[in-house]
Amino acid sequence: MGSRVISRAKMFFSVLRSFQEGSSDSCSYEDDIQILKINGNKIAAVNLYCGSQTVFVCEKAVPKLSEPDDEQVIERSESDADDGCDVLQNEQGPQPLTVTKARQLLSLYTLFQNSGVSAVDSSFVLHPLWVRCDMSDPAGTTWFGAEPVCVGNKVTGVKLYSVTCKGSTVDKPSLLTLEELKQEHKKRHHPSSMGLKGNARFSLFGSTVFENTIIESQSSVTVDFKWSHVESVLEAPPLSSTATMNIKVASGDMRSPMFEMYRELEFLRSLADCLKTGETEWMEPIESTSAVNVTKAYLEELKTTAITSQDQAAKTAELKSETDPPIFNCFLERGNLDFVEQLWIRLRKSVTSYEDIRDSLKLVIEALRYDDIKPWIHRDSSSSLSKLILQSYHQQIEHVSLTGVTPIIMLLEMGLDKMRKDYINYLIGEELTTLNHLCYFLSTEVDLQEQVVRLRKLHHLLEIIVTCGTFLALPYDRLFLLTQ
Repeated sequence: MGSRVISRAKMFFSVLRSFQEGSSDSCSYEDDIQILKINGNKIAAVNLYCGSQTVFVCEKAVPKLSEPDDEQVIERSESDADDGCDVLQNEQGPQPLTVTKARQLLSLYTLFQNSGVSAVDSSFVLHPLWVRCDMSDPAGTTWFGAEPVCVGNKVTGVKLYSVTCKGSTVDKPSLLTLEELKQEHKKRHHPSSMGLKGNARFSLFGSTVFENTIIESQSSVTVDFKWSHVESVLEAPPLSSTATMNIKVASGDMRSPMFEMYRELEFLRSLADCLKTGETEWMEPIESTSAVNVTKAYLEELKTTAITSQDQAAKTAELKSETDPPIFNCFLERGNLDFVEQLWIRLRKSVTSYEDIRDSLKLVIEALRYDDIKPWIHRDSSSSLSKLILQSYHQQIEHVSLTGVTPIIMLLEMGLDKMRKDYINYLIGEELTTLNHLCYFLSTEVDLQEQVVRLRKLHHLLEIIVTCGTFLALPYDRLFLLTQ
């Protein structure tokens, strides 16, 4: 069964690849499916997500209807003359596929863009695929879309889209015309003067319906339009409208590209809460190996390979690509994680107890004390462990008592240091702000609890920016103003 699916996916990939490399604008697949190669801005729903880039559009193949020849017309009796209009009709417009068939095509497309499948050539990036649907599911799906996510020239994931349509809620012809509405208003209220204003609200992002199930979301983006010079009832907002965007973002939405960062921040917050209350609920570990064994393996790797800073950077990218979702990588991936930051990544995914933290840090400090490792760190690192590493360069490590809350504090400092750099990397790298504007959020002069609070504020800012950049495709100048 599995090999048959992979074989079908391989065939579909080959068809799309040949089509992409060729010069034709359409091709057939499985006789009853037509694939078009068009500019995304020709279809409104597709343009919203893909802009003007080239996309594949799959739809039902409709045979072209031709006029009958003279002999056929002569042979038809007068009684059949009315039926002849079916033969002479114009070619039909685009026809949708069933939702089930659309899902199958998307599955084949995403399967062969999955770098985890051995038969896949993830170095070749296909155009985004959009499938026209017949709205036969409860959600009323009109389009399914899939777009490869790339790091460099390699496909690391696929974004999936669905466009649904509830259909018309009101039969527009049955409504009063604008003139009739004005006359009715005059009859009831006898106004001396009358003004007309239009308004409309569009929901761009929020709760969604998937396979008859409502996926609730506390995050939402709506746009309110207001305009004068109304010409008709239920008219679309004109270009002269004023538009106000209402953005509400709740951290923890699983659809957000920031979700993995949110989980990292939640672990950081649990450590801070532990310092306040003396108790904590440890998060479910992502790694199956214990924190102590993970630390031992990392230290052994450093001892035996004598990794240089460049090698560590390369291994950092490899580590993150194995453990983090690809869309998250695209936004906040850093390739220059130092020893302390890499240790934080490993510990936060495997720690399940206080003892895990204490024993893991004990192994690291002993390795430093006995000169088993010579790790590199960023110059501006401010954590306690970073200071011990600097001391190890001169073989003068002060004694650290790993008792009480000390291990928790040390791990919390490591996380704060790492996440601050993640946020700086994105905001400065995207040229959305400057270090001067970030001083309040990044200050280490305040206590650890306040540092966590400020980091959460910065995270919420980034949630808003990334949501608007990802789901609304706001251009740079708008994102810059929003950030300010």
